[in-house]
Amino acid sequence: MSAPTTPGPAVADLLGLVAFGELLAFERMAGDARLAPDLHRRAALSQMAAAEIGNYRRLADRLTALGVPPEEAMTPYVRPLQAYHDSTEPRDWAEVVTKAYVGDAITDDFLREIADALDEPDRALVLDVLHDSRYAEFAVAEIRVAVAADPRVAGRLSMWARRLVGEALSQAGHVAAERAALTALIARGDRVDVPGLFSRLTAAHTARMAVAGLNN
Repeated sequence: MSAPTTPGPAVADLLGLVAFGELLAFERMAGDARLAPDLHRRAALSQMAAAEIGNYRRLADRLTALGVPPEEAMTPYVRPLQAYHDSTEPRDWAEVVTKAYVGDAITDDFLREIADALDEPDRALVLDVLHDSRYAEFAVAEIRVAVAADPRVAGRLSMWARRLVGEALSQAGHVAAERAALTALIARGDRVDVPGLFSRLTAAHTARMAVAGLNN
């Protein structure tokens, strides 16, 4: 473990954001697993939930090593992240996997961009806790199964995905407006600007929808 140092406010802010996101992801996946149509899928989502809580522990340990209480770093994000999840409760398994595919992926895209502005070891930590390709592959396969069983589902899931992205970007805007240090980290350097960031997030989402066979 690296020696304790005094982090800039932006680093603590970002680690707090990611840590609370992981904690919420664990709670959401564990609960959503009950909507799985069989035990195989239920176990798969539960295993993903276990990985999320493991990631939370790593981030909390890093904040503690930096002298920042994890609860203090996470508190500013409780309202916006909880608002996002409360307003996007899945109604069935198809919506569960679409939320995992669309919502988690756009969050990962957001964090991947910001992580470029971090110094090590925090950059490596943030990148390492992002979802690997297995999450997307599992979700895409499940979406395709749902659409194959009933082609009408594609329209509903496309609308659901648009809602997810709209809510996610809205809450991200609230976070950026309220956390000056985090906004400064997003805007650091010539390459990253907030409008450009949101444009890239939208483009990545459009490509992702096409892979899943959904309309943007």
